[in-house]
Amino acid sequence: MSTQLDYFKNLIEEKGYKFTFQKKIILKTLMESSIHLNAEEIYNKIKKNNIGIATVYRNLKVFKKLGIVKELNINAVNYYEMKLFSGKPLHIHFKCLKCNSIIDIDNSKLDLEYLKLNRSIEYSEDLEIRDANILFLGLCSRCKEEEKCQDQQSLEE
Repeated sequence: MSTQLDYFKNLIEEKGYKFTFQKKIILKTLMESSIHLNAEEIYNKIKKNNIGIATVYRNLKVFKKLGIVKELNINAVNYYEMKLFSGKPLHIHFKCLKCNSIIDIDNSKLDLEYLKLNRSIEYSEDLEIRDANILFLGLCSRCKEEEKCQDQQSLEE
């Protein structure tokens, strides 16, 4: 992780920003997270370091501008995930309508089709796509099972 932080430090400083303690803590929080986080969730994880919510928002804006993080706007809430060093090219997301979890769809065949779709649109429409989001909405496996059990109980009553 320190090699990645060194890379981010250099990138941030090359672009004329200071690599502050706050930036380092926010980046580490995002890098260590296995889930997509919104600004409030990041703040709740780091507030013990005397970092305010406004600082979190400001730094996320910088990270997005520099291409370090990807922002996903889902139901008017912005979630963030690492873009650099994530090991994931363009990928598909799924949001559970019941528990609100956001899941990365890790399927190399679908990822390849997603990339092909982007290239096809760029070519046919003479565009340059710099980012894209595909989001599926539904029930995750846990909530689907819970709903199935509730339906079964309703039938038995």
